[in-house]
Formats: sequence, structure tokens, C-alpha cells
Amino acid sequence: MEIEDDSRATAYTTLAGGPDFRHELEIRRSRFITVLRRSPDEDTARSLVAALRREFHDARHHCSAFVIGPDRMIQRSSDDGEPSGTAGIPMLEALLKRETAPGVTDLSDVSAVVVRYFGGILLGAGGLVRAYSESVSAALDAAPLVQRRRLRLYAVSVPHAAAGRLENDLRSAMYVMAETSYGANETVLRLALPDEPAAIADAVARLAALTAGSAVLQPEGTEWIDVQD
Repeated sequence: MEIEDDSRATAYTTLAGGPDFRHELEIRRSRFITVLRRSPDEDTARSLVAALRREFHDARHHCSAFVIGPDRMIQRSSDDGEPSGTAGIPMLEALLKRETAPGVTDLSDVSAVVVRYFGGILLGAGGLVRAYSESVSAALDAAPLVQRRRLRLYAVSVPHAAAGRLENDLRSAMYVMAETSYGANETVLRLALPDEPAAIADAVARLAALTAGSAVLQPEGTEWIDVQD
């Protein structure tokens, strides 16, 4: 479970959990292989570059960019031998300027590596900028994205026999459920609620109705959780 943090953001968009996402374009005979990875820290982002250098060891360039953190405070890019400013920065801009909803640019915790196999035709500086930007944008067009929200956690302890039914009722009511734990005599269900008085009051009332007032919500701090729309 994550502890309280001081991020100003309460939500952002990232890649859905799962394997690295791959997409390939051919531009004037050059192959541009884009790999996206969900990267909550710099080590995870840099490990993608290292892995692709090994996998595509005969490629001429392994250019990269990543943005990390709810507030997108960590931003890095590398041209990896391409003319300065023609690869890494356009890739980073493609990540930063990605609209995840109309007027919303909040993509984060994402690293992108574009592996280039030179096709024998020089693209020029402008052509390289467009090619690397387009490669990342096209990959993002097809990649699965998810919203990640900072939600307030509440625990409720119930007898084992009642836990399954109560959890199903809460899920049916569209509550986001977090980690469940099990004790000797009780099951501890956890709800992840928006940090809003009305949402918390609604949850208290619904829980009372479902358990005839026997169950009580206990606050447990906050956690970042993927939320499916």
C-alpha cells in the first residue's frame, strides 16, 4: 500500500498494465520500431533501452524518451547518435503533448524507445524530427491506456461468510475495490473512494444499508489505482 504523497495531481493517464507495446513504421525505407513500456521510475525506463540494445544489436540507433511521475517532473530524452534535437526531443514532445481527452495532456509513467534501421535514404533534420515524432504518436494511437487516480482507501471488516456477497454488491454499485486481506475470523475489504465528502458519505450510507449498520469504514490513507472507465 502506498503512503500519502505531496503530488499536486490527483489523476493522470498511463499505459495499461501488461507487456511492452510495439509498433513499427517504414519511412523512406528506414524501419522505425517503437516500444512503449509503463515505467514508474527511471530504472524501469532505462532498462528498456538496455534490453532493446541487446535485442536489436545490429540497429544503428536506439533513441529514447520518458516522462515519469503524477506531476511529470522527470523528463529525459536521448538522440543516440542522430543529429542533435532530431530524435529524443521530438519523441518526448509526442509523449508530453499527447491528448488523452479533449484539451487534456496528462500522459506519464511511460518510456518510449525507437529503434531505427537505416534504409539508405537520408531524411534530413526535418524528416527525422517528423519520423521520430510520428513513430511515437502512431504507437500511442494503438496502445492501451488507462487512467490512474489517487484515491482514498477505507477498510471494512466483515465475517468471512459475508465477505463475498458484500464485495459483489459493492462492485455492482461501481465501487473501486482495492486489496483484500484475511484474518483468523474476518475478511478486510478495501474501497478506494474519491477524496470528496459526498462520495465518502454515499459509501457510508450504502455500506450501512448493505450490512444493517454492522460494518464501519476505517480510513487507511491514499493509494494510486488504475481505474477502468
